[in-house]
Amino acid sequence: MRIVVTGSEGQVATALGERGVAMGVEIVRLGRPTLDLARPETIRTALIEARPDVIVNAAAFTAVDLAEDEAEMAFAVNAVGAGEVAAVAHALNVPVIQISTDYVFDGTKQTPYVEDDATGPTGVYGASKLAGEAAVAQAHANHAILRTAWVYAPYGKNFVRTMLRLAETRDELRVVADQVGSPTYAPDIADAVIRVAQNLLAQPNNAGLRGVFHLGGEGEANWAQLAEATFALAALHGGKGATVFPISTAEYPTPARRPANSRLDCTKIAQQHGVMMPAWRDSLAQCVKRLYAGS
Repeated sequence: MRIVVTGSEGQVATALGERGVAMGVEIVRLGRPTLDLARPETIRTALIEARPDVIVNAAAFTAVDLAEDEAEMAFAVNAVGAGEVAAVAHALNVPVIQISTDYVFDGTKQTPYVEDDATGPTGVYGASKLAGEAAVAQAHANHAILRTAWVYAPYGKNFVRTMLRLAETRDELRVVADQVGSPTYAPDIADAVIRVAQNLLAQPNNAGLRGVFHLGGEGEANWAQLAEATFALAALHGGKGATVFPISTAEYPTPARRPANSRLDCTKIAQQHGVMMPAWRDSLAQCVKRLYAGS
């Protein structure tokens, strides 16, 4: 199986490169300038030349706050670009897997979100990703859209690495505690994507394998709890932590409003694809161990 991935440096794309080697799956990552979702003319040529069995669209405009000021670019990449990737997959008659986000919801639900809950993004990033979901579904019936949340890894820009970096120079950190979500480890996402890809290829007529699925780490946490867990694990490896002071979202204003509830119910992907996500604390332990091992 040859999986062609849009994006070469992102957390999910990087994790797919790693896990593909471990699982004996060929992963081809295509990034800028060869493939640039903001330049549709690059997409078709790059994907066709890569000869995919499955295409994974992991590239995205993910700067949530910047998107508020650069809406045109966010929609060009996350909506128009995603639709073009799916259109090429349709032309090649191969499945497409679209990576999406919890930001398609407004975060007001009191329980974890299921796939058919009403969407209602509160910012440009979420709106552009939701438009991307629609574009993918319209362009190609043979698709799986995977919504994930709170992604972290030993590489790339993410909350876990930011907390450890800040703790190197600060003894105290104020961290938001009234947003709750499903911390999700990028290598776990990669394992799930490969499993979904295998299923889509093996069962081309199984409609239950197509559509929208939620994919988040098992369990839940708020940001302050995730920071505390990160520091506790760092201490096991001789790393420096910081005292966490929980604060409200109102005390840490940002240009884009974050969902108060980012928890994702992952029952559907477990039932249809046999994907069971690990507990987030177990995956976090793996991540921190890697960070201190220097790998």
